[in-house]
Amino acid sequence: MKTIYLWGLLCLLIIPVSCQAKNKNPELAFEPESSQQIHTSKTDPNTKNIQVALLLDTSNSMDGLIDQAKAQLWEIVNELSYAKCGHYKIKLQIALYEYGNDHLPSKEGHIRQVLPFSDDLDEISKELFALTTNGGNEYCGKVINTSINQLDWKKSNDHLKLIFIAGNEPFNQGPLNYKDAAIDAKEKDITVNTIFCGNYRQGIETHWKDGADLTDGEYSAIDHNKETIHIATPYDDIILQLNRKLNNTYIYYGNEGSKKMSLQAEQDSNARSYSAANAVSRTISKSSGFYKNKSWDLVDAADDENFEIEKVEKEELPEELKDKSKTELKQYISQKSNERKDIQKKIQELNKNRLEYIKKNSKKDESNLETALINAIKNQGKKKAFNWEE
Repeated sequence: MKTIYLWGLLCLLIIPVSCQAKNKNPELAFEPESSQQIHTSKTDPNTKNIQVALLLDTSNSMDGLIDQAKAQLWEIVNELSYAKCGHYKIKLQIALYEYGNDHLPSKEGHIRQVLPFSDDLDEISKELFALTTNGGNEYCGKVINTSINQLDWKKSNDHLKLIFIAGNEPFNQGPLNYKDAAIDAKEKDITVNTIFCGNYRQGIETHWKDGADLTDGEYSAIDHNKETIHIATPYDDIILQLNRKLNNTYIYYGNEGSKKMSLQAEQDSNARSYSAANAVSRTISKSSGFYKNKSWDLVDAADDENFEIEKVEKEELPEELKDKSKTELKQYISQKSNERKDIQKKIQELNKNRLEYIKKNSKKDESNLETALINAIKNQGKKKAFNWEE
């Protein structure tokens, strides 16, 4: 009888937890490996993370790759925003590394962490637009290993943890064997996906496919010099008008609030620099649940049940709000919140028509960065019970 009981208990312990199972605190299943990885922020047990580390080659020949990343960022975010995982909220975190650039310190392997895991989409956009290219040595194994050790990866295997490395030099260059980096990634349930910028067969011959296969990741080859084509639709002008109204619902606060609002406008401008349609894609992202700015915007901050407006000093508010009482300020925030929800709803409704128009009037491009990223994320997300069904 005892044997049956112990066997039943063992079976319960080894059943994998999917998005449908409610785990009160999945992070407790793994101990942090170093004190550098410990963060004071609490893990929300009702949230599942999509963690994406982008490792981009910024050597001389990669201008086209960086351009695609800039031009396609918002469509990638938009596609990910449709993800579902049972009753869980989905949180997107993106980290960014550059490698293979002579301007980067040689003692670090010509590698730089541009941004740790962040859900600040404006900050991610800013850093992408600041990237420049220069000749250098591309050490794929080294940058993969660095991203594994430096980033604050979730310890639980319930989250979707992905590395995407893109470049065009042999994958086996550098002081650290890519196979060792892949073994480390697999042990931590991190999937490495490789994107070769060039001929598909050449990527296989230079070990890019092997680099992905070792962690059951996906290998893709793209034409990194191909210009991104944005499809204009009859809904674009209305969406851009709504974007201006959406920006007017933000209420900055704190020491960095004013700068962050300026950054928001700057990234609107960066998106427009590629095309009006790309600016529309960014507006769609700003209407999604991934675009949250509670660190500087009172409307988003007020959605947090732990936020106390009483603790915000008058000096931290815009000039026109400093003389308002706390009651008046709460009413004003509530008004702006309702306006924002209404605008975001209209944008989402228009986007459904926009997507249908694009579907009917464009051919699917299988050879760009966006397609490689989205296909891999969706395929690997299914293994964790993430889905993108309507």
